[in-house]
Amino acid sequence: MSLTVLVIIIAVVVVLIACAVAASMVSMRRRKLQERFGPEYERTVAEQDGHRAAEQELRDRQERHDALDIKPLPAAARDRYAQDWGRVQEQFVDRPDDAVHDADRLVTTLMSERGYPTEGYEQQLKDLSVEHGETLEHYRAAHDINERSSRHQATTEELRGAMVHYRALFEELLHNGDRPGRSAA
Repeated sequence: MSLTVLVIIIAVVVVLIACAVAASMVSMRRRKLQERFGPEYERTVAEQDGHRAAEQELRDRQERHDALDIKPLPAAARDRYAQDWGRVQEQFVDRPDDAVHDADRLVTTLMSERGYPTEGYEQQLKDLSVEHGETLEHYRAAHDINERSSRHQATTEELRGAMVHYRALFEELLHNGDRPGRSAA
């Protein structure tokens, strides 16, 4: 075997190894994003022009989120919010539309106190997706029902569902991202 053939074989092997390493790194980054964002990963892929654009969007969200001053709530604030939530739930019996609107406001206030910007619903979704991707569908569903309720187009059963959806995100935000009964990571 000539030296030229040997050099070509070595070059091809090196290129193949480099391609395998690059593919492995892409796969690992993708897996990390999928784990971090949960169902939001697939939703973003579906909304964007493929994986590359979606993954860049998710990395941008993560970068913005990392720059935020997200802070845990002190115990006294958690107790106050828990009492506020109890009052909102109690009002559902007599005024379900108002209860859902109040639940939305309470979740937004809680987000703000934790350090999340609340300048718009779409941005809220993006900011929440970094740490709360598993409960984001609850927030979307609740928000949709709340919007329909504002136009008097939601049934009482849908409003009840909105309260359940809001509670899922509320509980996660209330307990600093850790669901009750689950140890912090």
